[in-house]
Amino acid sequence: WVTFSVEGVTQKMRWIEPGAFLMGSPEDEPERYDDEGPQHSVTLNRGFWLFDTTCTQALWEAVTGENPSQFKGVDHPVERVSWNDCQAFLRRVNDLLPGLDLGLPSEAQWEYACRAGTTTPFSFGATITPEQVNYDSKYSYVYPSMRGEQSLYLRKIVRRKTMPVASLPPNPWGLYEMHGNVREWCQDHWYDDYQNAPIDGSARKGRNADAKRVVRGG
Repeated sequence: WVTFSVEGVTQKMRWIEPGAFLMGSPEDEPERYDDEGPQHSVTLNRGFWLFDTTCTQALWEAVTGENPSQFKGVDHPVERVSWNDCQAFLRRVNDLLPGLDLGLPSEAQWEYACRAGTTTPFSFGATITPEQVNYDSKYSYVYPSMRGEQSLYLRKIVRRKTMPVASLPPNPWGLYEMHGNVREWCQDHWYDDYQNAPIDGSARKGRNADAKRVVRGG
């Protein structure tokens, strides 16, 4: 890992090794949406650096001088920012730190890093608990083989707000809160499914500048 700092606020980045993975979800996965397929093989020939957490309000404010977040806290993730807001933030960081060349990850890079070598619906396994992920625990995601143990996974933890970054366990590659907490912008244009999606890990583009963009996590 490496770090960089802006106005005394430090951000850690993890090195993500190159490799191959199956992007998307299999057709028989529970609670699957049509836009999660078709599942396809992606090979990333180059590694890349990725923040080990979402961008904090402290870092956002150090760069922009503003904090648009609803759930205030210097170590909480910044939220209520658009894709264009993120582009302006990135330009400002790159002006302050020449050579850093920050950018949003492609959707393939994001999913590759989120899966962290796993093949289950979540990097933690077949299902999740509120001790692992910040989500609305009134509802449960339970793999069919575990439905008899549903009560074990349904915890009465109701947060209704973001949590400070790195509050919950990281995935196997040391990345925090890839599932839950906040949605995260990717570089790609939005498409209805993965038909004809790039297989080299690059961002999917080809639409006009005002086209919808991809969010993941959350």
